Amino acid sequence: MSSRRRTLLKVIVLGDSGVGKTSLMNQYVHKKFSQQYKATIGADFVTKELLIDDRLVTLQIWDTAGQERFQSLGVAFYRGADCCVLAYDVNVMRSFDTLDNWHEEFLRQANPSNPRTFPFILLGNKIDIDGGNSRVVSEKKAKDWCASKVNIPYFETSAKEDYNVDAAFLSIAKTALANEHDQDIYFQAVHDPVPETEQKGGCAC
Repeated sequence: MSSRRRTLLKVIVLGDSGVGKTSLMNQYVHKKFSQQYKATIGADFVTKELLIDDRLVTLQIWDTAGQERFQSLGVAFYRGADCCVLAYDVNVMRSFDTLDNWHEEFLRQANPSNPRTFPFILLGNKIDIDGGNSRVVSEKKAKDWCASKVNIPYFETSAKEDYNVDAAFLSIAKTALANEHDQDIYFQAVHDPVPETEQKGGCAC
């Protein structure tokens, strides 16, 4: 019998419309990229199983709509998150300028027990466009922003070229897993409703 413990980690991906949130997730989970842009309506999620330090981890990655009219859906989707991924397009300054808003919005809606230590990761996407000649947000500018937010990890990615996508999400999974050790409240809440079956069937670990 396997003694491995399966852990469900909830990851929220936030950022303006069109920065490539859905494309990053599809590239990571399905190894697919589509040129056709289709705005996410409300929220959607994909799952991916990983083995990290001999632990089975199921990443549940939530893709939320970048359009402001859907932001009222936030609370239900943000609650119980183990990590928040902020994404922007390195070729669009506005998508970088709104990162502060997304960061604050997440903390307000998710209401984590310790906002200062809650794990965020920043992804600068679409670095492949025009061979990098059309980028307007420098790597230094992005890293300075991360430093101002208690040293958030930063990855530059291309969903289209599958550049750095696996590395970014592996870091996301490990960061979320470390956070999950710190606060097991979410998982206890998941198991609370079934104490009888746990008693009858022995250990449910």
